[in-house]
Amino acid sequence: MTERLQHSKCVDTKTAPAIRASRVSRSFGPRKAVDDVSFELPDKAFLSIFGPNGAGKTTLLKVLSTLLPMTDKKGSAQIAGFDVRTESDELRRRIGIISHNPLLYRDLSAEENLQFFAELYCISNPKERIDELLEAVELKHRRYDTVRGFSRGMIQRLSIARALLPKPEVLFLDEPYSGLDPHASDILDSLIANIRDDHTFVMVSHDLDKGFQLASHALIMSRGQIVLYDECRNIDRDAFKLLYREVVGLGVS
Repeated sequence: MTERLQHSKCVDTKTAPAIRASRVSRSFGPRKAVDDVSFELPDKAFLSIFGPNGAGKTTLLKVLSTLLPMTDKKGSAQIAGFDVRTESDELRRRIGIISHNPLLYRDLSAEENLQFFAELYCISNPKERIDELLEAVELKHRRYDTVRGFSRGMIQRLSIARALLPKPEVLFLDEPYSGLDPHASDILDSLIANIRDDHTFVMVSHDLDKGFQLASHALIMSRGQIVLYDECRNIDRDAFKLLYREVVGLGVS
């Protein structure tokens, strides 16, 4: 079973992939954080990336979202049809990023933060879009309050609203549930469910159950390389956990 999982890879050929990564690498000095990674993800899919600390998950996400450059010339990646190396400016208009850094200005109000980013994205009718998102993340009643006084959960919810402002084609999520209380987690669940059919998602997660619950595709990384990539419907959950335990070296309950 482990051998079948390790060599299984399915690609949807009906539509052009939302993400096409070929031999992507990223080094920090002598250490390769991402090592020759290749995969394709269909449009409107939801990819959950799993692996231990230091596996290269967040580094891969940063490379694909243009936050870090590749360090090997043979590597290439296209997101939503745009080349990560040569069309990064155009690509950034089509992606959203939710990470540990909320990318918010703490001395501005919730509304002022969203107004600022709406101007950067040249969003038409920004007030209507801002109202819609503040209501969706349940922060409409705090729209005039500065972010400095927000809880961790409220900051994450506003960060989600920021990322969704331009209606991105691809959303990159780096441990989006980390530090959220149950209510904030429920809000994020509801948001994802409501927009699931309109976006492609790439989520880094340590939570196997949550990651599988949301995903259409799963990817395990270890030491910068892909150990498994497949559609979740092709993966036996128990075999997946066994592979994770055997190859990655972590116990999974």
